[in-house]
Amino acid sequence: MKKLKILFLSSEVVPFAKTGGLADVSGALPKALKELGHEVRIIMPKYKVINDRKYVLREVIRLKDIPISIGSSVKKVNVKSAFTPDPFKIQTYFIDYRPYFGKDGLYVDAATNKEYSNNDERFILFCKAVMETLKLLFWQPDIIHCNDWQTGLVPFFLKTLYKDDAFFKKISTLITVHNVGYQGNFPPGSFQKTNVDSTLFTPGSPVEYYGKFSFLKTGLYYADHITTVSRQYSQEIQQSREYGFGFEGIFKERSNMFTGITNGVDYSTWSPDIDAYIPANYEYNNLSGKSVNKKALAERFGLPYKENMPVIGMISRLVNQKGFDLLEEIIKPVVKMNLQLVILGTGAPKYHALFTQLNKKYPDNIGICLKFDEELAHLIEAGSDMFLMPSKYEPCGLNQLFSLRYGTVPIVRKTGGLADTITEFNTRSGAGNGFVFEDYSSGELLDAIKRAVESYHKPKIWKKIMKNGMKQDFSWKESAKKYYKVYEKILKR
Repeated sequence: MKKLKILFLSSEVVPFAKTGGLADVSGALPKALKELGHEVRIIMPKYKVINDRKYVLREVIRLKDIPISIGSSVKKVNVKSAFTPDPFKIQTYFIDYRPYFGKDGLYVDAATNKEYSNNDERFILFCKAVMETLKLLFWQPDIIHCNDWQTGLVPFFLKTLYKDDAFFKKISTLITVHNVGYQGNFPPGSFQKTNVDSTLFTPGSPVEYYGKFSFLKTGLYYADHITTVSRQYSQEIQQSREYGFGFEGIFKERSNMFTGITNGVDYSTWSPDIDAYIPANYEYNNLSGKSVNKKALAERFGLPYKENMPVIGMISRLVNQKGFDLLEEIIKPVVKMNLQLVILGTGAPKYHALFTQLNKKYPDNIGICLKFDEELAHLIEAGSDMFLMPSKYEPCGLNQLFSLRYGTVPIVRKTGGLADTITEFNTRSGAGNGFVFEDYSSGELLDAIKRAVESYHKPKIWKKIMKNGMKQDFSWKESAKKYYKVYEKILKR
């Protein structure tokens, strides 16, 4: 295996800043690539939430006051440096421009729950600063691995603003799409802020999408290769508008440079035998700690603890994509099944209101925490009996993979990465690791929950399903090897 130099770009990276699964992937994949022997560095924005002291961020003399043009104005940007706080010590650079990144939220203003109106400028600046940082470091990666719309302009700048710059001649790019529903589409005036020839912005051009400047579409056209986060999702987003959100034609057009690679799990963080966040560790051959965690979970949510009552966990954005519209329709019959439901996450105000109301109506059955809490996320995985993911679409999903390792049986809709990783338990053959429904309907969801609850009350069968999941291996090592093959393919072109 040839040792490569890989620059990993992401707008969020665990443990520094997180809103969702993108951060988990961005924290874990670079480690797995480094473990395979590659030289990996990360660049991300320096948000207000990132504690300089805790992570020992340092200023870099030659990366101070870097001038970055945004349209007719010039911003002075600093870049800080640190290492990931783990045995891999991956060098991470932080693009520091306080007027843009020194806000409370990453993309959304917490006060209004609306996206920042200058997200276009924030990530034009970020992408340009990445290019300038590489030049000032005089570090030439073989591959720049971009993630989602926030980094989509890097392949574009390489082939426009920097196309005649010898420094970048040998650098190839890949973009990973974690969720095609998030596209970074901005008013046409945004294009001028890139300082790229404005004649490139025309109807039907690679940068234009229904009259808007689309960061993701731009990245998909200009990157040398596209990946997405599961095999099934890569097929779905080529097939229909329902999954491709209008970009299905682009994915089809580029299908020979398009690969689905299922995300892995960072078992150094997500494993019940070594999890530092949970009250009791447990493992495949000794499950006794699970009930201790279940009790702690009930206490945390203010629910009565009942050893033989099934607990269903959910950790999710509270949005329609995640199936909350289906759950809303069947909440009464679900509660009647004599179970408890605990939900962690933030999202649409209407679901905040709904679950606050349901928590008051069913205080013994429904527990809610409407914010993100990493420690509680681990306790939900360890203390729940089942984990619910009734998603409309799910590019990969990580929580079903965490759940398998924790012996927490997934109930999922057959879509995207959920379809690739979870199979219905078969009582005859004893194979399968969860409960699956196909159609996006509340009736099918209710049936799947019923099947899970019935199996839960048959301890021998339940233990078999738990153990089937616990012994599966979805470690990042295998996924990282697949990414390496894609990098190799790009570099051979």
